[in-house]
Amino acid sequence: MPQMALSALFWACFALIPPASAQTFGSSYTSTAPRDCRVKSAGNGVDDSTVRVCPGKAGLVVVISEDDLREAVSVGHSRAAADREPAAETSFGPFNSTTHTVEWRAVDGKPFAIIQRWHIADNADEDKNGRPIAKPLLAVTRLPPGAVCHVAYVDVKANPDANELARKAADEIARGFTCGKDEVKVIGASGRAVELAKRR
Repeated sequence: MPQMALSALFWACFALIPPASAQTFGSSYTSTAPRDCRVKSAGNGVDDSTVRVCPGKAGLVVVISEDDLREAVSVGHSRAAADREPAAETSFGPFNSTTHTVEWRAVDGKPFAIIQRWHIADNADEDKNGRPIAKPLLAVTRLPPGAVCHVAYVDVKANPDANELARKAADEIARGFTCGKDEVKVIGASGRAVELAKRR
């Protein structure tokens, strides 16, 4: 085979080999439905606040604390660890709740962020029965190593591609985000859900 043909064949084969530094991003999912978690009383004996401790990925647990019709979601290697994270103290001013599906973003199989859909009550927009209509928001939360906190919000109604925007935010922002220093990013078009999320 002529030398030129051999050279062309070599480079053609080389081009098919992915770079050693290429990272593979992916998603997996877990449930925070009460049937899939350990449900406990908050233990203060005053109200009906509850805590759900739900299995996550890579030895992590998702801890959802509900009090006064508001939730906080944190992640750690144990409930105690999750309770110490900034996310454990983060909720929104209006009544709110989360859906029962958690999306885990991982690189090469190691999770670094979660994405979860929140529903935030809008007291200025009521249904025919006078109940606030909830506005959907995707929250991106960074994971250990380092602190656990919200890093980005995506308004679902304002962005038809909200899920993709949230994944992109997780992949590009979460690992380099410094909790307590960096400001939570609003990704894509802002809308009513983002306005409500900023009310503390």
